[in-house]
Amino acid sequence: MATTQVQTVNTGADKAKLAAAALLVVAALAAFYLLTKQGQLVQWAALVVGLGFAAGAFFTSETGRQLIAFGRDAWREVKKVVWPARKEAIQITAYVFGFVLIMALFLWLTDKTLEWLFYDLILGWKK
Repeated sequence: MATTQVQTVNTGADKAKLAAAALLVVAALAAFYLLTKQGQLVQWAALVVGLGFAAGAFFTSETGRQLIAFGRDAWREVKKVVWPARKEAIQITAYVFGFVLIMALFLWLTDKTLEWLFYDLILGWKK
């Protein structure tokens, strides 16, 4: 098993990339709202292009590379999972539904018994 070691180095350039990404997000949102008179196509194009540039700036920073490395590691782990067969999944689902049904009946009976005990026998409140 290979473990990915990612070291965080916050350089001035890295901080500048993150600040640029944040400013590009703000600029994209501002452009979206300021271009209302130009039509929806222009609005959405400005938003998508601005967010695309912001994502590009973010993913070139060290934080973005760490996020990509984390995603690759997570995907590698998901590939290792042994998923149940269809028959097993259906059986487990049936067991869960059966258990829920039995618990619902048990709780309903408990509620009605306590209701009868307190309201009818002890307090004498007939409905």
